Parts: sequence; structure tokens; C-alpha cells
Amino acid sequence: MIKPLNTVTLHPGKDGAGIVRRTVLPGGLRVVTETMPAVRSVAVGMWVGIGSRDEAPEHMGATHFLEHLLFKGTPRRDALEISAAIEGIGGEINAFTAKEYTCYYARVLDEDLPLAIDVLADVVTSALLTEEDVEAERGVILEEIAMHDDDPADVVHEQFSAELYGDTPIGRPILGTPETIQALERDRIVEYYQRYYRPPYTVVSVAGNVEHEAVVDLVAAAYDRAGALGGDETHIPPRLSGPGVRTNSGVRVLERPTEQANLVLGTTGLARNDERRFALGVLNAALGGGMSSRLFQEIREKRGLAYSTYSYTAQYADTGQFGIYVGCLPSKIDEVLKICREELDRIVSHGLTDVEIARGKGQMRGGLVLGLEDTGSRMSRIGKSELVYERLMSVDEVLARIDAVTADEIAEVASDVLRRPLTLAVIGPYGDKDFRSAIAD
Repeated sequence: MIKPLNTVTLHPGKDGAGIVRRTVLPGGLRVVTETMPAVRSVAVGMWVGIGSRDEAPEHMGATHFLEHLLFKGTPRRDALEISAAIEGIGGEINAFTAKEYTCYYARVLDEDLPLAIDVLADVVTSALLTEEDVEAERGVILEEIAMHDDDPADVVHEQFSAELYGDTPIGRPILGTPETIQALERDRIVEYYQRYYRPPYTVVSVAGNVEHEAVVDLVAAAYDRAGALGGDETHIPPRLSGPGVRTNSGVRVLERPTEQANLVLGTTGLARNDERRFALGVLNAALGGGMSSRLFQEIREKRGLAYSTYSYTAQYADTGQFGIYVGCLPSKIDEVLKICREELDRIVSHGLTDVEIARGKGQMRGGLVLGLEDTGSRMSRIGKSELVYERLMSVDEVLARIDAVTADEIAEVASDVLRRPLTLAVIGPYGDKDFRSAIAD
């Protein structure tokens, strides 16, 4: 029997949430659960606190490459047996890579929790990473990059990050590039895997009809079976910074003979733990968060200039993004950019109306609560919180923080963020067209 180092209750089981508890196992492995006795499903996530921004030049693309390779086989299961084990019981298994973390997850019936934990732990701790599998997945990833590159709505966000952050790890594409994937050797991937896929970097989160002690026993047994548990290491705390973050103000135009132009206009946003993030969230919802937002009304409803337009925020440990996306006819881009600049200036000068603030808060509240109606979203919430935040905020606490946002706080964050130097990324048939005036003060 593996003896836990400590167990604490993170949330007592009220305010619309189940009981949330955390246990730290030997070696620094953290297990976090949320008990939801009214459901019959369970979601399991194994979160590794490493993302594409952690890659050194010789490892570029390795984080996402591993997302593929870990499903190719272990000493106990080949690729078919990994997928069939979960799909054969009606479950689902998958993974995703982000700039600051990677997650491997499964969703199954509650009675199949032991199998789900065993399969995921086997995958995360014991991947073979054979030369044959590396070469096979290299081709798959190159196809994935090609598919991604065929969608300008995806590429323009990638181009925006690249221009905003420059040639730094956080500005580079998560998938890597064809050049970096072709150059990435198996030894480098194995080195990256062995360095980071260890208990101190890992959080196991489980939500559903579960008992915390039983989950801890299952995780401990699975990791111990793989020889991946033990030692006196403590878990890695949430990151407060990252390598090589810098920002640019500039324009990046990717010439393509497309029927629709795609653009992102924006700037740096707020870091993940910035207390002003709730005010920026309300501002973002009012500006471009839905059909009633300013951008949607001005660009689509009143003028019919675009089918899709929205604003968004993204947060990282030490920086963030604030952006406006629009897809429009190439001939309409100047008019669209003019409207975007006017709306940003209008918010800085005059703020939001009381009606807009109330509507923005309502969107944030509804989005939060409705997004937590299933085990998968609950698993993601507690897992990501344990990995990247210093503590877990209850749902009611977050709702209260949203409700407490004032017009003065929105004006203050608008005056800061929306006055920062702008960056513009454009994809379309523009040749050598000069867009620098679109971001000029």
C-alpha cells in the first residue's frame, strides 16, 4: 500500500460543486477529485505541466509529437489495445497540447474507472517511443500541419501570436513547423519525455461518481506498477514566468488568393493571475462576445461586412492576448479595420454602458455555469486549476468576482490594455498592400 504524503479538502461540497479533495503521493504526484454522486460517468485527466513554450530549439515540436506517440504503444499494450480498451466499454480517450500544459483524458462509466486509470497511467508513464513509431507519426503530424495550414481562420491566429511575441517559444506554433518536425530526432523526443513526464510535473484529476480514497489507491497502484512512483520530490509549483517572452507591435500579412480575408487585430492581454482579468472578461464579452456585442452589431448586423466576428482573451503565466477576429471580403477589410479601431477608441474614451456591463456579466456567469454541467468540464476545471493556479476558486467565488466588477474597473483595464501598441495579422490576396496605418496611433 502506497502511503499518501498528505490529503486536504479544497472545497467542502457546496455552491453548486461536489467535494473536491487533493492527495499528494510520493514523488510529488497530485490526485484531485470532485465527487458528483448524481451522475453515472467519470472523467479522468492526466495533466503534465509542460507545453510548447517549454521547448528548447532542439526540441521544437516535441510536446505535440509526444501527444501522438504516447498512444502508439507501451510494454503492456499496442496502439490498437490502448484505444480498444476504452472504446470497447463505450468510453472515449484523447489528448490535447497547449502552450503551457498537455492533457491525456478519458471519459467512461463509473464502474470502468479502474480500467481508465490503468490505461492512461500506462500511456503517460511507459510509452515505448520506438523509431518505427516516430517515423510513422512524423508523417501524420506533417499531414495535421498541412490540414491546419489549409484553414486561414486558424492560421491567422497563429500568425498573430508569431508577430505579437516574435521568435520566442510562446510565439511559435504548438504543432511545430514542417522543418522542425522533419528535423526532430527520436533521441531528442525521448530526452524530453524522460525529463518532464514525471510525477512532480503531473496532476491526475477525476470528476464523477467516485470516492477520493478509491481513486488515490487506483492511481498509486497504476504508477507504482510502472515504477513511476516514489522518491522525495515535491510537486512543481504553478509557473510564474516562462522563457523568452517579449512583445512586438507590427503587421504580418500572409499573401493567399482566398475568397475571404481573415484578420486578427489585438495586443497583449493580462496574465493568468492578474486580478483585473474579471473586468477584462466583462469588457471582452460586451465588445465581441456574442450576437448582442458591439462588434457583431456594427460589423455584421448594421453593415453586413462579415459573417464571423468576435473578440477574445487568452491568459498565460506571465502574459496574455486580447484580440479581435473578423472574416470578410478582401475589398471590405479597410472599412472593417476602421470600425474595429473606432470601437476600441470608443470604449477607452467612454467606457461601457450599464446595460452592456450587465449583459457582459450575464454572459460570463452563464458561460461558466453552463460549461460545468458534465464530468469532463469539471475534471478539466479542477485539473487545470491545480496545475496552473495557486488555489481552486469555488464557482460561487468566481461568480461573486464577476458580479463585483465595476464600471471604473472596466475603464481602468480598458485604458491600460486597449491603449497598448497594436499588432495586426492578415491573410488574403493583398500583395504588397501596406496595413501599417491600421495600427498607427
